[in-house]
Amino acid sequence: MSHDHHDERPRLGPEQIAAALAPPPGRNGGDLVVETLQGLGATTVFGLPGQHALGLFDALRRSSLTYVGLRVENNAGFAADAYGRITGEAAPLLLSTGPGALTSLAALQEAAAASAPVLAISAQVPVAGLGGGRHGYLHELRDQQASFRDIVKSVHIARTASQIPSAIAAAWESALTAPHGPVWVEIPQDVLLAETALTVVTAMDATPRTPHARPELIAVAAELLSKAERPAVVAGGGVVRSDASGKLLALAERLDAPVVTTFGGKGAFPWEHPLSLQSWLEDRHTTDFLESADVLLVVGSGLGELSSNYHTFGPRGRVIQIEADAGKLEANHPALGIHADAREALSDLLESVDRREDPSAADRVRTVLEAVRDRLAGQELALEQRLLAAVRQALPDTSPSFWDMTILAYWAWSAFDARHPNTMHSAQGAGGLGYGFPAALGAAVADPTKPVLAVSGDGGAMYSIAELATARQHDLPVTWLIVDDGGYGILREYMTDAFGEAAATELSRPDFVALAESFGVPAIRTNPETLAADLAKSLAEPGPSVVVLPARLSMFEPTHL
Repeated sequence: MSHDHHDERPRLGPEQIAAALAPPPGRNGGDLVVETLQGLGATTVFGLPGQHALGLFDALRRSSLTYVGLRVENNAGFAADAYGRITGEAAPLLLSTGPGALTSLAALQEAAAASAPVLAISAQVPVAGLGGGRHGYLHELRDQQASFRDIVKSVHIARTASQIPSAIAAAWESALTAPHGPVWVEIPQDVLLAETALTVVTAMDATPRTPHARPELIAVAAELLSKAERPAVVAGGGVVRSDASGKLLALAERLDAPVVTTFGGKGAFPWEHPLSLQSWLEDRHTTDFLESADVLLVVGSGLGELSSNYHTFGPRGRVIQIEADAGKLEANHPALGIHADAREALSDLLESVDRREDPSAADRVRTVLEAVRDRLAGQELALEQRLLAAVRQALPDTSPSFWDMTILAYWAWSAFDARHPNTMHSAQGAGGLGYGFPAALGAAVADPTKPVLAVSGDGGAMYSIAELATARQHDLPVTWLIVDDGGYGILREYMTDAFGEAAATELSRPDFVALAESFGVPAIRTNPETLAADLAKSLAEPGPSVVVLPARLSMFEPTHL
């Protein structure tokens, strides 16, 4: 019995078949890695070589991939994270074993928290050393993947050359399946080094699946929103990651629903729009407003600690939560939980909701924002607001900015107008120090046509000083603003508030201007009056630059205590 069927898979032509039957000599497992990455569409890789990964890095030399090497593995991870956020593509991160691999852990935690697609490919000890025995290989860990399994989305192992293309393709698909995130691939040293007669890897298919909302849940959500008296929207990072800001704007305007963006969702909604509550989530006026909504639509956010004003937010109405990460659904509040990609679900809602008109919505938004401004006005915080305004004035609207964990960044979460989606990024997902500058380098690699701004404190800057060499080597258009207050400023403030005095927060630090210049990076010391002009000048010039601002800043008073 015969069955006719149509096979959609691409067929090889005669030349491709001939090439497959006689692969070029001198290839090894490392070549299979780079060929697979090229077949998946990768163009750029980040990383740091190490003894067990030399087969991989040697193969890079024979490929068309662009390699950007950083000086510390964690910084390479931050650069890959930013590249993934800016492009929406999986950013390959090539690492060695043991200490090299483990040094990337904090960066991968940030990528996981922020849903940034990073494809980490690590070497391993030789195959004979796997399995937990104590063989004494250099860099040997009893179970290297166990160190990563709790952080990354998925772990993939290739113990033979023939397993490499499939392992990397599966990891690629996992990294780009909503919610995006980091993934981990391990390949032993001898597998990377061994010559292979396997055919050259051609185009790979690793198309991620998009989670679609169940239609009956969309119907219920649309009914609730259409009939709501006081609907409101919380827009999180999922709106930015899924490129759904246009859908969000259309839905908010159809419903006349005020929108607040989370710190990870900066730029998801126009800052000056009449329905925009901006990002004042750490303000009780905003918290009260969201609590008073009879229907609250939460899109692409888990309503975690920062987004809930430190868990003081208690909704009184119905909550509808759209979230691609099933683990975040109803994790903090009971809701109509819709497991879906933000863009797809918002599109479905747009087709289903009735138009509602609420002439009072813009007035209520204005009232909240005025109350926020009045509260700040009583706290002698003119310097902080002036500095943020200077940064906004100097930074071109479409240029990305990357903010470290520093007081000016904490202000920016609430008060900075990210004028376009996917332009303002910070380490607020996992909250680790040292993110700003190496992440900005990754963004500049992704799009070298725009100047990029990095913002750090002096404490966080010390994590990334080595990457001034990377910025110079690759001539990347990144301006690094270092706010120098002589210590860990936010911890100094927290400790003084909690205990009356601070400990372990004061730092001896270098002359950052002289240090930058020693790397061949032009630098300037600025002040609050000249910051806007100095920043604008540095951003306008090609290549890297450093602007140092000596200033001691304060946070606005918390409203959650």
